[in-house]
Amino acid sequence: MRVLVTGSAGHLGEGLVRTLRERQHDVVGLDLLESPFTTHVGSVSDPELVRRCVRGVDWVIHAATLHKPHVATHSRAAFVETNITGTLCVLEAALECGIAGVVFSSTTSTFGAALRPDEGQPAAWVTEDTRCIPKNIYGVTKKAAEDLCELFFRSKGLPCIVLRLARFFPEEDDDPRLRDEYESLNLKVNEYLYRRLDLADAVEAHLLAAARAAEIGFGRYILSATSPFGQEHLAALRASAPAVVGSLVPEYEDIYRERGWKMLPSIDRVYVNRLARDHLGWTPRVDFGHALEALRRGDEVLSPLARAVGSKGYHPQKFDVGPYPVETGG
Repeated sequence: MRVLVTGSAGHLGEGLVRTLRERQHDVVGLDLLESPFTTHVGSVSDPELVRRCVRGVDWVIHAATLHKPHVATHSRAAFVETNITGTLCVLEAALECGIAGVVFSSTTSTFGAALRPDEGQPAAWVTEDTRCIPKNIYGVTKKAAEDLCELFFRSKGLPCIVLRLARFFPEEDDDPRLRDEYESLNLKVNEYLYRRLDLADAVEAHLLAAARAAEIGFGRYILSATSPFGQEHLAALRASAPAVVGSLVPEYEDIYRERGWKMLPSIDRVYVNRLARDHLGWTPRVDFGHALEALRRGDEVLSPLARAVGSKGYHPQKFDVGPYPVETGG
């Protein structure tokens, strides 16, 4: 199979190219940046370049994007050009060239304000039916790109699968309070309870989506590690997350105590991956239980693929304020 991966120099793009090559697929990589995983350097919003990349491929995995870390450093117009116009270029080229379908890498950031319930309310139970209330230009443009995918399926019959990814990057958190209070790995292991995803699991879901897209046609799926929580835990999670986790996974307390780690006092959302598991046949391997067992044995928590790709950052320059500047005021 010949596959075009857009955004091939990024975290997800590199993971996809590495895995596809290991499985003996022919890969075309498109990115603004030169890299060992990029065969065509240029913008995904360049229609002629995209057409050249698409010709002769069987599948497109569209991972190129401006991310949340770019909100404070890039204009809103740049987000529209990359995330919306770029997606339109990919879809039009896929249709023109008779491609089997498109897998689009989206984000749980499309849910926006729906992820933070009011004070005193239970944690949000986030499924594909949760209303999207984007709170910045990143969320707005990714949701618009998702809708373009749905339009091309409904009006043109182009199979499109939208995958809403939870956070999977290895970089430090953008919240200075959390960086001060938690060791980086401590915070990430906490997040496997409700809103984190390993890179290898994200890649596997993309490949499964490509294999099943013709049968599914169009679908939106949340990708996150499988959570131990149920809807019956939502109120208690807001009030005292350590008590809930301790009742479900009591062994975590000793492992955390040995490392001097701590649990988040409150959890405000739970991403539900049931639909992706049912429809795609996806079984994420890295979750909170996996992380605890790895810590107990003294092994690595992250998958070999995630460790191989490593940390990339999102900007060529370094910032004194954290991994990247954060826009204030939405």
